[in-house]
Order: sequence, then C-alpha cells, then structure tokens
Amino acid sequence: MKTKIIALFLLSVLVTENAMAFCGFYVAKADTKLFNKTSQIILVRDGNRTTITMNNDFQGDVKDFAMVVPVPVVLKENDIRISDQSVFEALDAYSGPRLVEYYDENPCYRYDYLEDYSYSRSESISMVQKSSMKEKEKGLGVKVEAEYSIGEYDILILSATESVGLKTWLTQNGYKIPGTANEVLDPYIKSNMKFFVVKVNLDNKKALGFEHLRPIQISFDSPKFMLPIRLGMANANGPQDMIVYAFTKTGRVECTNYRTVKIPTDRNVPLDIRNNFGKFYVDLFEKSWRYQGKNCVFLEYAWNVTPSWGGVKCDPCVGPPPLTADLGRAGVNWANQGNVFFTRLHVRYSRDKFPQDLNFQVTPNTEHFQGRYILTNPAGGDFECEDGQQYLKDLCYKRKHEVEELAVLTGWDVTRYGKYITEYNHLIKDNQFKKNDFTPVIPQDSDPGSPGNGGKWIFTLFFLVGVGGLFILLQRIPVTRQA
Repeated sequence: MKTKIIALFLLSVLVTENAMAFCGFYVAKADTKLFNKTSQIILVRDGNRTTITMNNDFQGDVKDFAMVVPVPVVLKENDIRISDQSVFEALDAYSGPRLVEYYDENPCYRYDYLEDYSYSRSESISMVQKSSMKEKEKGLGVKVEAEYSIGEYDILILSATESVGLKTWLTQNGYKIPGTANEVLDPYIKSNMKFFVVKVNLDNKKALGFEHLRPIQISFDSPKFMLPIRLGMANANGPQDMIVYAFTKTGRVECTNYRTVKIPTDRNVPLDIRNNFGKFYVDLFEKSWRYQGKNCVFLEYAWNVTPSWGGVKCDPCVGPPPLTADLGRAGVNWANQGNVFFTRLHVRYSRDKFPQDLNFQVTPNTEHFQGRYILTNPAGGDFECEDGQQYLKDLCYKRKHEVEELAVLTGWDVTRYGKYITEYNHLIKDNQFKKNDFTPVIPQDSDPGSPGNGGKWIFTLFFLVGVGGLFILLQRIPVTRQA
C-alpha cells in the first residue's frame, strides 16, 4: 500500500490568562481558515531546548497519511507526545489579524460618556515486517534507530548515509516519494540529521475513537533553531502557507536567513470592510507578499502573554486568551514560573523563493505588535455648530484617506467609493468646499506597508499648520537693535 509523504515542521505553544480590550471592540478576525494549504506549527524555545508541535491540513483517507520530519537527534519515546487540536484553535483565534470598530463623537454635543469595555472570554509492526525491514536497511545505508507506537501513530526514527538509499527504503516500505526527493533529502543526511517518520496505526486510531488526526509534539536539545520546510515543498503544487506560533522567555522570534517583515497594521479602512474582512485580509497579504518579493516572513502578532503579568495582551482581543493548561499542552513548561513572549509568524513559501530551511533566533525585542485594521463610524445628530461643520469637512477627507488606504493595501478598484466619501457633504453649508475634487489618488505599485495618499495629505496639513505657527511666533519676537 502506498502512502503519501506530508510536510515537516516544528513548533510549540503556550497559553495566557484573562486580558482586557481597550475602548472599541472586536468585529472580525482573519484566521488560518482563510488560506488554503496552511500548516500550523507551535515552536517553543528555551536555551537549546526546542519543542515543536505539528499540525497540518491533510485532506484525504488517514490510511494514506505519512509524515517525514528531519530532526537533529534520535528522539526518545518520552520526547514524543500527542497534543490537542484545541490548542491550535485557541492560539489562532487569539493572535489572528483583527478588525476593530470605533465611534466618532458629535462635536456639537458636549457630554460625558462611559467607555464600554466589551470583553468576553471569550507496536504494532509485526515481527515479519521488522525482519524484512532490517534486511533492506543493510544494503541501503538506512538504520532504524528507534520505533514507537504512540497514540494513533506508528513512529520510526531513521538515520541514513545517502539519499538514494533512504529514498529506496521509504519507497520499499510503502511511502510514495516525490521525484525530487533525492535533492531535498541529501542536505539533511550530510548534516547528520535523523528522520522522524510517522504513519497512522488504523487499529489504534479506531480503538482511541478520535475522528481526526491529533497534532504530534516532539522535544529535543540542539543548538540549531530551525524549521525544515524543504521536504514539504518536494511534493507541493505551488506556494504553501504556514503559521508559526512561537514562545520564548525573553522576546520575539525572528527568522535569520530571510527577512522578518511586519504586516501592514493600524490602517483606517471603509466601513463596508466589516462585511468582507476575510477577503480584505487575504488580498492584503497577497499584495504584501508580492511586494516583498515573495521571500520574507511576516510578523502578525507579538506580545507578552505571561499569565502573571497584569498588562493588556491585545488591543482589542480577538478571542479569549489561551488558558495556562493549554500552554502546558503546547510545551511551555515555565508558564507559571517566568515570562512568556508570544510571536505569530506567517510565511508563504515556495521552492524557488525559499531554497533554505527557516533558521530562527530568539531576540530581546519585546515590542508589542498586532495586525489591526480600523473602522470609524461617523457621529450622529445635527452639525449646525461651527465645530460640527468642520467635523463634516474633516470626515470627507478622512473617508478619502480610508479609500486610498484600501487601494494601497489590497490593490482593489475603489472607484465605487465616490458616494461613500461625500456621503455627508450635503450637510456642509460651504458650497465652495463641496466643489473640491475628492477623487482618491492611488500611486502605482504602491507599498502596502506605507500609508496611502491620505496619510500624505494629513502630513501636508500638519506641516502647513506648523509653518504657520512658526511664522506667527517669529512675528511676536521683539527685535533687539545694535547699539
């Protein structure tokens, strides 16, 4: 029976306790379900100790599932655990890019208001098979270093002396190997890496009663801090997405052999994005990925999530924070004893753009970051007062800025937003103002990471105000005449 080799990765997780949202509240999130072919990895790093929890989007009959992961050492049985899918769901919901919503205050009304803090918490390999395998190993340079049956999985730890022998061994033992496997296996063999090989034990799976395959967690000591992605690309049709949830004691995790780039954030966008946030974020990511040359790692979230830390862990929170127990299942063994810093990375990789595995480092950088997009609802009531009339003029420019930001972030055609920009202009008494051209100006090949032209307009406005203020100040300074 042939089986297919799936990708390989690593990771670990951790959880936090309650967190409070700032003013404004969560509207929507951009979770991993938006992207096809998305793998999720939890990566925990403490000194030279790495814990990796692997999940994947395998589709098909579980009897066809198999996974081969390069690992730096021969894993012992107690280095391998079965984790829980709910940990990934909690981390994804908590750290995903978010859409937030705020409300303007009518400047004609002066009243105290209460901020509404909306917060919710939210062995079985037969002896005959073993004998056969050992005979094959001798001639192929492949050695079975260890074998375990854990949960619904049969696991082998292999070492090899050359890639052709390993490929032949895998083929002879029922693994369907991609034609390009030789060239991706060879570097790992030359680096003295071992191979963590997993199949599903159908009898155990039936006895355990789990419908889906559960994540596998491995731990090992090694100075190497990396994720092997090349094997996963050997049988991939096009780019793949991977979300890495990384946890350390000190600060952010960053990639060292590819650029780590912040996803564009804190942008004001039109109100109708409320109903289309999924497509908005998918297109934003696509444009940012292309603009960055398709070979960088995006930072989507970074925050101190230490359970004992009393600070806010998001603004606002997309979902309830992971529980301390979840952190333990993710491999964060120090959650109740020290600092926990959470980094979410999103990488879209392909063979031509990512010829190397992902190498990481733990940094001292504890700057907080989140992918965040902002809706601003206009004030209600009448705007007869002088401040109200100025508010309406500013609202027109703000909406023009939102539309320009939308075009810069996603590349969408925004010509349909003309009425949105001038929606409240009929309430403006200054007819001369209404004759202005409010057509959005979108630069070609604009950088999604830079503010749109609306940002330039605001900068220009502040610049002119500053120059005017300086001129007035100079006029008031008395001139001292020479004797």
